[in-house]
Amino acid sequence: MVTKIKQYNPSVSEVVSDWQVIDASGQVLGRLATQVATLLMGKHRPTYVPHMLSGDFVIVINATEVKVTGLKAEKKIYKRHSQHPGNLKEIPYTRMQERHPERIIELAVRGMLPKTKLGRQMLKRLKIYSGAEHPHSAQVLGSERREIREAAAAEKLLAAKKPAAKKPAAKKPAAK
Repeated sequence: MVTKIKQYNPSVSEVVSDWQVIDASGQVLGRLATQVATLLMGKHRPTYVPHMLSGDFVIVINATEVKVTGLKAEKKIYKRHSQHPGNLKEIPYTRMQERHPERIIELAVRGMLPKTKLGRQMLKRLKIYSGAEHPHSAQVLGSERREIREAAAAEKLLAAKKPAAKKPAAKKPAAK
């Protein structure tokens, strides 16, 4: 007997993206990047499908305060090339930290996302800021309000499904 595997594929209208804020101060770069990549891909959701944009928008604040382990602060070098002969640019981690601290996190996360069109769309949902302030407070507040409404609706649904508690019957006096 052959049994079919029942699989749920959400439609585009069923996928809801939230806004997540992550504080990078004191966090290790690689561990932070894996956490951000997981949120961007949507792997934290039970409705994850690899062929659809089902992740959240992620805001990373305090990018200047991210930490690296070992001797990476002195030895790590970022390389880029324009494909013209002799145009290899090498930038040490310390200089990148001074000039573009957001780019350090962006490059780490980019390496953990798929190298496809979908991966590029996921990367567009990543917002990185070197300080504690960001201009997306309205979106974050909207996501929190929606979560509160959904939780209240779920509680109401559970309360409606629960049967009313039965009152204990009064004891009849024993007949003699």
